[in-house]
Amino acid sequence: MTDDATTADAIRGTAQGTAPVPLSVLDLVTVGAGTTATDALRNSVALAKGAERRGYLRHWIAEHHSMPGIASSSPAVILAHLAAHTVRIRLGSGGVMLPNHAPLVIAEQFGTLEALAPGRVDLGLGRAPGTDGATAAALRRSDRLNEGADDFPQQLVELTRFLDDEFPDGHPYSRIHSVPGPVQGPSHRPPIWLLGSSGFSAQLAGMLGLPFAFAHHFSAQNTIPALDLYRSSFRPSEVLSEPYALIGVAALAAEEEAEARRQVMTGALSMVRLRTGRPGLVPTPEEAEAYTFSEVEREFVESWVGNVVYGTPDAVRDGLNDLQKRTGADELMITANAHTASVRIKSYDLIADAYGLPGGSQD
Repeated sequence: MTDDATTADAIRGTAQGTAPVPLSVLDLVTVGAGTTATDALRNSVALAKGAERRGYLRHWIAEHHSMPGIASSSPAVILAHLAAHTVRIRLGSGGVMLPNHAPLVIAEQFGTLEALAPGRVDLGLGRAPGTDGATAAALRRSDRLNEGADDFPQQLVELTRFLDDEFPDGHPYSRIHSVPGPVQGPSHRPPIWLLGSSGFSAQLAGMLGLPFAFAHHFSAQNTIPALDLYRSSFRPSEVLSEPYALIGVAALAAEEEAEARRQVMTGALSMVRLRTGRPGLVPTPEEAEAYTFSEVEREFVESWVGNVVYGTPDAVRDGLNDLQKRTGADELMITANAHTASVRIKSYDLIADAYGLPGGSQD
């Protein structure tokens, strides 16, 4: 079992500098045009080390499949690599899509991560496939995709019991032990977070007294309703005595606002291609500038960019503070949408500078 005080401290963290709440990193392990997955994974290490140096609380990896521009199909593998290159920063999944996997496999993977990096692993869980329907069917070996999502609460119970080694006597799995895990001795298993972009996971997280992470970066219109539902549904648990809500937010800072928008447009074009069934590597700024958007695409881009906090470091800080006040979020997890790793890493440095976080910029 976990130590309740330790678990709550791991969830809540502490804001640093002038940040009103802790700041964290959501890493999509972006593969830009002209680069490789090897480059992207190397850049992920550089980002995690920089985030640790600058006082960011967490570095999470998201599970995506069949997307050439995102090299994070195996979060647990990447997190193990990051654990070997960091010391303090919390590492986690943002998230593992539970219906894609057997709960015992996830318990074993994250038990292993906890053994590699004791006390600094988070297990964030989602119920979406993280990909298209055909790929989800290949992952799940079933065409009944809604079945996995509908069974999410039961899968969550099963996963929790494997993590805690607490199946009741007589249960078919009572003699199965997730290893590494409690059967080997005292274990502080990773805190479980529920992730979502609508109300289902928000309500479930509240009812179970778990921390909740909402995907504001691609479902901004649902943010406040989902957080309201989470808080109204919340029941105190051994994990948390009161709600704790994190929101993922797309943000990018540059020395000049025009340059920030120029970089953000690479992510915008990437999203246009993804939404129209043409996923690929993240385009360069030059490619985004040369692209002729249709009227429908331009409307989508303006809507998408409207939910990105971008500009000068001070403008991004003020935008993040405003978003935090409007939503009441207890933590902001920033994802930077841009083609070039150095641009993304510099953005996190500039945001840290604007908030007075420790470490200092490193050009």
